[in-house]
Amino acid sequence: MATFFGEVVVAPSRAGLDEEEEAREETPEDREIRREIEKKREVEVLWSCAEELLVCSRFVVAIGRNAAAFLSSFILDSVCWEVVGVVKLWNEWCRTSSTTNVLPTDSFCLFYRLISDPTVLLCQCSCYVAEDQQFQWLEKVFGSMQKKGLQVTILSTCPVADYKTQESTLTLVSPFLKALKTKEFQEQVCCPLLEQPNIVRDLPAA
Repeated sequence: MATFFGEVVVAPSRAGLDEEEEAREETPEDREIRREIEKKREVEVLWSCAEELLVCSRFVVAIGRNAAAFLSSFILDSVCWEVVGVVKLWNEWCRTSSTTNVLPTDSFCLFYRLISDPTVLLCQCSCYVAEDQQFQWLEKVFGSMQKKGLQVTILSTCPVADYKTQESTLTLVSPFLKALKTKEFQEQVCCPLLEQPNIVRDLPAA
């Protein structure tokens, strides 16, 4: 039953289900297939530097094609950055190389270090990170970094149609910039804060 007008309610259905299928237990072959898929979906982070923990003061992460393109056009378009790492992923929408090379050229997620200040890192993540891979991504990327005094900035985009506001989205000047911040961030924010009930999803939210 709907709790408010316009709520989408999906009615339960038993169509296409046999009692035998419901009662069927997982076979050893099923378990092996599931293990192989889980192994294939593991997130792998490879670094070119030999340091155990990267000393990092600022870490900028661009998530999604638009944010990654912005990073390429306005920040990385100079010779003062060097590629220092890569994330390898395999899921429904992303297939990175199976090579063991530290910096595969066909990767969709690369890490750059500022040559003049090696404590500044950028990450260009233009690939899709599935829900079951997001925690792994965070754990392995941030597990490689010294977190004391680390400031993280995340850039991401979403369609204007998803933006919730009382005014018509047709009158909005697009594109526009909004920010979210944690209570630990004490510096001045460069743009207005994102209003409720708007939310951030997927890897940026994680």
